[in-house]
Amino acid sequence: MAPEVAEKIFDPYFSTRTEGSGLGLAICHSILEKHDGRISVSSTPGKGTTFTILLPVGGQDVVQVPPENKSVPPGQARILLMDDEEMIRELATEMLSFIGHQVTTVRDGQEAVENYRNAMDSEKPFDLVILDLTVPGGMGGKEAAELLLQLDPKARIIVSSGYSNDPVMAEYEQYGFVATISKPYDVNGLERILENALHSSGTNSS
Repeated sequence: MAPEVAEKIFDPYFSTRTEGSGLGLAICHSILEKHDGRISVSSTPGKGTTFTILLPVGGQDVVQVPPENKSVPPGQARILLMDDEEMIRELATEMLSFIGHQVTTVRDGQEAVENYRNAMDSEKPFDLVILDLTVPGGMGGKEAAELLLQLDPKARIIVSSGYSNDPVMAEYEQYGFVATISKPYDVNGLERILENALHSSGTNSS
């Protein structure tokens, strides 16, 4: 790749592909920084590209912790997550599962509404919904939240976006959301926001 591309390759939403989101390497960069690591790139046009990942070495022996000693019990909350990017859905599922939640993912607002309705009918409602604000060619978070609140006025919905300056993100409560999450996600921030949202409103659950 050209030097001017390599300089921007870890920037959120920078992509040389029309179908790309530009979030993949930005998320990798964010995750590594949270672990006190680094990622760098070197590339020669026409020859190839090398990514180098550096992670700190622990100073102590690794201790295996039995599953029963986890501080957060599995199944703490049932969460419905909507995002049009498959990679974001997979990453968020790993993070949410790691901190003890059950996760169902969908691609757009229409699927989110259908899944939420089905869960209500099966008497296993979702405790929390995370909606991507912008879905190209599909129903986004703002429209989906309106429909979900018609189904369930007590629904707890979080809006997610990589565009923090969007008016909906700035005035989320006016649109029925209980909190915002900025992308790319990190585990600590995600856990804190979810705990606050669940604690402030209580849970329906399971």
